[in-house]
Amino acid sequence: MESARYLECLAADEARLREIAGRDLAVVVPSCPEWSVKDLVEHVALVYLHKVECMRRGAPQEWPPTAEPAPPLELLDRAYATLCAEFVARQPESPSYTWYGPDQTVGFWHRRMAQETVIHRVDAELALGEPFAPIPDDLALDGIDEVLERFLAFGTTAWAEEFGPELADADGSAVLVSSGGRRWLVRLEPSGVQISPGGDPAGVTPAGQLSGDPQAVLLWLWRRADAEAITWEGDQKALIRLRALLGSATG
Repeated sequence: MESARYLECLAADEARLREIAGRDLAVVVPSCPEWSVKDLVEHVALVYLHKVECMRRGAPQEWPPTAEPAPPLELLDRAYATLCAEFVARQPESPSYTWYGPDQTVGFWHRRMAQETVIHRVDAELALGEPFAPIPDDLALDGIDEVLERFLAFGTTAWAEEFGPELADADGSAVLVSSGGRRWLVRLEPSGVQISPGGDPAGVTPAGQLSGDPQAVLLWLWRRADAEAITWEGDQKALIRLRALLGSATG
């Protein structure tokens, strides 16, 4: 996806999040059970401000960032405006600190903030019992790629200690993820998950295949949808292992 498209999706999902959250800030978010909608809104606002500081300072920043006290929706408005202004002031290829070693550019944050926001507006919809606004296929497929490549594969290699027994007990089995005409072969190795985009490396037989429409697969990978949302064929143990590793990868 192009940066302009990420920013278009970010704008739509931030507006939807704000609209839904404004109806009831006190309700519990079932996909983040320790949070109310107020907590969710404040979290997104602080994420935006944190990434602004990462771009400005070019180095890791403490979490949470310092922010002037404000009602949650006002804080979100201010943080989103600050993030957009920072994006306008920089080119996608401009340097920026990110947590993903292979990509140290502002463009990384275009993608990450678009994907962060769509998942959290789904959280708000779940909390308020609202139907999901459709996630565009291009954004959902990009999100599938991001969570598999950057959160799961990179995360299990860079921060293996955070995955504990779920990673240590991986048995080398593979899962084929298919959606929207795209495929990813996910190999669950104890040394780190390996992703093969395209899904057809020689000599690898998947233990199972996970498939569904792009929105359903994205939300299942982010644990915002249950097994009924996707189609699974194969060894159930492989699906359980993948789900457990995703839980550690996505927090």
